[in-house]
Formats: sequence, structure tokens, C-alpha cells
Amino acid sequence: MSSRKPSLGVIFLTVLLDLLGFGLVMPFLALQARDAFGVEASTAALLGTTYSAAQFLFMPLWGRLSDRVGRRPVMLVSIMASALSMAGLGFCLGFTNAVVWLFVTRALSGMATANIGTASAYIADITTPEERVKGMGLIGMAFGLGFIIGPGIGGLLAGFQINGREGPIACFVAGGLSLANFVWAYFALPESLPRERRSQASSEPRSRLSGFRLVLGQPGMAHAALANFLIILAFSGLENTYALYANDLFLLTQSQVGLLFVFMGFMGAMVQGVFMRRASGRYRESSLMYVGLTLMISGYVGFVIAPALGVWFVLVASACLAVGNGLTQPSISAYISRLADPARQGETLSGNQSLASLGRVFGPLLAGQLYTFSPNIPFAGCAVINLLALCVGLGMRNVQPATRSVGPAVIEV
Repeated sequence: MSSRKPSLGVIFLTVLLDLLGFGLVMPFLALQARDAFGVEASTAALLGTTYSAAQFLFMPLWGRLSDRVGRRPVMLVSIMASALSMAGLGFCLGFTNAVVWLFVTRALSGMATANIGTASAYIADITTPEERVKGMGLIGMAFGLGFIIGPGIGGLLAGFQINGREGPIACFVAGGLSLANFVWAYFALPESLPRERRSQASSEPRSRLSGFRLVLGQPGMAHAALANFLIILAFSGLENTYALYANDLFLLTQSQVGLLFVFMGFMGAMVQGVFMRRASGRYRESSLMYVGLTLMISGYVGFVIAPALGVWFVLVASACLAVGNGLTQPSISAYISRLADPARQGETLSGNQSLASLGRVFGPLLAGQLYTFSPNIPFAGCAVINLLALCVGLGMRNVQPATRSVGPAVIEV
């Protein structure tokens, strides 16, 4: 095992490379499933449901396992699985005609990328409570950069066809990046969880639902996790219908859709990588989440009215959504981690991520069905869901994590 000291930079780069494959397929996967494999838009959106269902099932497993054997081995196994699944998706897109294989490989990818809870626990292991928002912001920034680099590359590589199919080359590139990520993590990612804490975790009996009980059994934490479930329920619906919306209403190409994802990713990365680092310790996590939710509601409403105003308003709505999401995700993770038992960080944060994955299971399914009525309807539904999340999240203000005397004062807004 590496003797290097755990650092935020190492886990950031590891997560970033792991998420590039997720971003690479976004400009073309739903479109290819509909146009090349001949399925309905609602069925194409189910690829996102399959991916997230696998995440939901494996998130608690990776979290509990990381509490027992350490974060490093869980991250390594899951990264290698991501490389294999992306290569398999490329083969299916280029050389098969059965859509079922697309679902199989997306399930494997979801299983592999269910390591986000473990990565969050890694950050919780090596940061103080006052630095937690900044650390969780790095995870969000990795997501944002994955949106910048991944869809941009994926949109460009989609133009290179295999057997008349767009996308296989992008998937092979994603698999290669995950393989490179494995090599990088093997040599550069040290263990963050002390052996004595692993022994403590191993001695305690756990059930499959214990992560859910941890996050849902405590006031404040339960409000945060349920609000996050609703946020992800809406956002995952957008992820899986955004390319269809842009193509059907504005006649945008896959490369142009990729650039839209790049724009959203850039905005989100700037918020999480710059603003959230400065906001750490200065603003309450709940306050940052409320501001983010207000912006996200505005963004979804913007998508509804964009067809009447023009494609330029899609940029405005996308910016609101990206900035809002950049504020909510690290704030919720930091809030939950500060309330969690330090010995069960992996399980608690994975419980929250599992609940989010459950939102990703139903989000594409709901959005895909609504899209068959009108491209605007899913986004109107997303606005309503986020308004409900804002109402649920108000309960977070009643239970605030203890504020240390070290560092800047907490500012209520």
C-alpha cells in the first residue's frame, strides 16, 4: 500500500477521472438508443433508470465494505469495473443490435460508479468539520468538470462511426480513461481510514438498510437526505431528456448538445471549486442549499418558456440550474457528514447517496413518460419537485451541526 499521506487533490483527480465516462455518453446515448436501436424515447430514458438502480443497490455495499476494509480497495475495484463496463458499452453500441445489451452494460456501469459515497467518506476522513463543505465541494467540482470535459469529448467523438453507429469510440475512450485512473489510483491513492477504526466498524452488526436508518432516523439529517432525493429525482430526469429536448425543439446536433453540457459543467465547477471553497465555514449549509434550490426552480421554469424566447434562453436556464446544483450538492453532503457518527461516515454518506440513486431510478422513468406528452412537461414537473424539496429542507434549520470556535464565524442568511 502507498505510504503517501491522504490528500484532497488525489481523491479529487481520482473521482474526476471516474466521472468522465459518465459525462462522455450523455450527448449521444439516449439519441442512439432511440434512433439506432429503434426504441421509444421513454425506453431510451430507462437506460438512466437502469444505471441508477444498480447504483442504488451497490452504494450501501461499497459504503459498508469501505468502513470494514478501508476506502482504497473499494475505490480500486470499482474503478476497474468502470473501465470494463464502458468498454462493453462501446462494443454493444458498435457491434450488436439488441438493446438489452445496452441495459446490461449500463447496469454494470452503475454498479461501478456507486463509489461516490465511499469517495465522500474518504474526504470526511481527512477533513475537519469546518473544512467539510470545501472538501465536499471538490466532489461537486469533479462532477462539474466531468460535465465539461466528458460531454465535450463525447459530442466530438460521436461523429466517428463504427458500423454506422455513433458513440462506440467515445465509450472506448471512457474505458481507457478509467483504466488509466486505476493505474493512477493504485500508485497515488493512499488509505484514509485508520486500521483501528476499520476494526471498530467490523465488530458492529449491520443490515443492508442500516445506511438508510442512519440518515433517515435523525432529525435534520433526514430532512437533508429527503430533500436531496427530490433534487436528484428532478435532475436525473433532465439529464436523460436534455439531449432529446435540445434536438427536438431547437434542432441542435449531438456536438452542440455536448457543448451545452460543457457550459453547464463549467458553471457548476466554478461554483463548487471557487465559491464553495470560500464559503466553507462562513455560511450555513442549509442556507446555501435554499439559495441553490431557488436557482434550480428558476432554471426549470426557464426550460419551459425557452421555446417561446429562443435558444439563447436555454443558456440562461442551464446556467441557473448548474449554479443551483453546485450550491446544493456539497452543502447537503457536508451537513450530513457533520451530523454523522465519525465511525460510520462511509455507511452514512453512502446511505444518503443510495437514497439519491433511488431518485435517479425514478427520475428518468418519470421524465421519459412525461416527455411523450410534450418536451416541456418534464421540466415543469422538475420545478414542482424542487419546490417540494425546498419545503422539506426547511427542517434543516431546526437542527444545525455544532459550530467550532476555530475558523470564520458562521453567517446566517
